[in-house]
Amino acid sequence: MISVVVPVYNSARYLERCLDSLKAQSYGDWEAVCVDDGSTDGSAAILDRMAKDDDRIKVIHTENGGVSRARNIGVKESRGSYITFLDSDDYLHPQTLEICHRLAEETGADMVAYTYNRKYRTANLIREMLRLPGEWAKKPATYDPTKLEYLVTDDIYEYVTEKSHPAVDGKRKRWMVKHCQPWRALYRREAVENVEFIPGIIYEDFPWWGEVLLNVKRTAILNLPLYHYRPNRLSYILSSKEEFKIASLEKALRRAEEVYADAPERKRKVWEEEFIAPFRAKLEKKKR
Repeated sequence: MISVVVPVYNSARYLERCLDSLKAQSYGDWEAVCVDDGSTDGSAAILDRMAKDDDRIKVIHTENGGVSRARNIGVKESRGSYITFLDSDDYLHPQTLEICHRLAEETGADMVAYTYNRKYRTANLIREMLRLPGEWAKKPATYDPTKLEYLVTDDIYEYVTEKSHPAVDGKRKRWMVKHCQPWRALYRREAVENVEFIPGIIYEDFPWWGEVLLNVKRTAILNLPLYHYRPNRLSYILSSKEEFKIASLEKALRRAEEVYADAPERKRKVWEEEFIAPFRAKLEKKKR
């Protein structure tokens, strides 16, 4: 029912924990489509071993081509009615798939959006700065899927933004879907299967997200921290040079503007104000 696309590049240190978080899911009807993007650190061997032990883990070995290409391959090779994304140095709360699938089926949502565990991210940044061994971890909370608070909307453009601190009223601020990471939602297959990430750049999620939003008719929004995101200094974006970041952002902006050239006026206006403008400001800052 659910395909989890996992791009993998030199993440041997965290990969087993990532896939173990899938094996520990309270919902079992999933497949992990793991695309090994030419790893050289032993990640490929870990993938093959774990796939041998669990036939829900599907491994595709390719030459190095970047995270966009790996995700595109993963989506193309997936079979699920729903698709989500999981980076190989991150992991999921054990009820993520259960909660999101239940909510999508109950509400008819094309996208179920959630958030990430900010305490986990912050604590590990501090540990890394202090050169402390290991990672910060806490036993995950247990949720009753029948008693969760959520918002259902047929106008996702009222709630999406790239801005960190949107000046909105209390109700909207509580349910804002901030930023454009592909791993922060479960998507109905039809919303994402024909939308490709731009190969060879970073900020690839920005134009991709915009095109996906145009395909989303109904969204369910949760405030639950279901994703554990670990900043990795060796990741594609954090290890890239500023010149490459600038060139990538320019290309992403051009594509993001093209996607909305023929969009309805209100959607185009929201996209311009909430996403294009913040990314354009980021580009100008980098150039300075």
